[in-house]
Amino acid sequence: MTNVVFYCISVKNNAAMIFVLWPLLIQASEWRGVAPSPTDEGALRSGHRDHGDPGHHEHHKDSYNTFASEFLESKYLSDDGYPFPTAPPVDPFARIKVSDCGVTKGCIRYGKPGCDAETCDYFLSYRRIGTDVEYEMSADTDGWVAVGFSSDKKMGGDDVMGCVHDDNGRVRIHHFYNVGQWAKEIKRNPARDEEGIFDNNRVTCRFKRPLYVPREETLVDLHLSWYYLFAWGPAIQGSITRHDIDSPPVSDRMVSIYKYEDIFMPSTAYQTFNSPLCLLLIVALTFYLLMGTP
Repeated sequence: MTNVVFYCISVKNNAAMIFVLWPLLIQASEWRGVAPSPTDEGALRSGHRDHGDPGHHEHHKDSYNTFASEFLESKYLSDDGYPFPTAPPVDPFARIKVSDCGVTKGCIRYGKPGCDAETCDYFLSYRRIGTDVEYEMSADTDGWVAVGFSSDKKMGGDDVMGCVHDDNGRVRIHHFYNVGQWAKEIKRNPARDEEGIFDNNRVTCRFKRPLYVPREETLVDLHLSWYYLFAWGPAIQGSITRHDIDSPPVSDRMVSIYKYEDIFMPSTAYQTFNSPLCLLLIVALTFYLLMGTP
């Protein structure tokens, strides 16, 4: 009986098949009585080797390793000889759930009545997670969106967290401090577990920030109530520029991180039609048109 190691490999773009056969000749000669070849006979005379000789097995092992490496290369290399690209797994950005607003998180919406995180001019949510506060922000812009924590409703001396869309398509979380009417970036960034996305001409992000922080000028304790400043605007090479509107919206009252509310703030266009004076003028004009002139 002859033991045969048989390997078959298909070569791409070639109909030929390569067969590698390796008989154990010495075992066959012993079992069948066939005289060994002159080469084998000389090897036996010089080293008194038999089929169990370590050198013999080393030769077989090297042949197999060469074959295995060639097989793996043909399987995992492209036609050009380069490894096939393998992208790391990427977790998709979870959409902001507005159904949780006022229930398990607080939300502030600015824009058209009935808008959500994907249609409001500006959207912000907050919720406590252990010793952290998780914020979600979204705005109708291709540059940046930010929230500031103020004690007086005015810009200046404010702790600001911003999400900036850079030229590489990434959205990164930055920490700023308002010095007068401009924002200075602060190297110490309290944000963690940050993620962001730019999609449908909107910058959207999510991050956590510690509820309690050591007392410092550029950081506020979020367990205290603050007026929230909302701003968004364009960015140039990953750097923020002036916000889109001259007077960014501000929360009507101080926001408590412990109270989950769903607050809607109409944008300027809708504020005009909702003002009492405007409604009075519309009623007067309607009455005048219906009654006609004498």
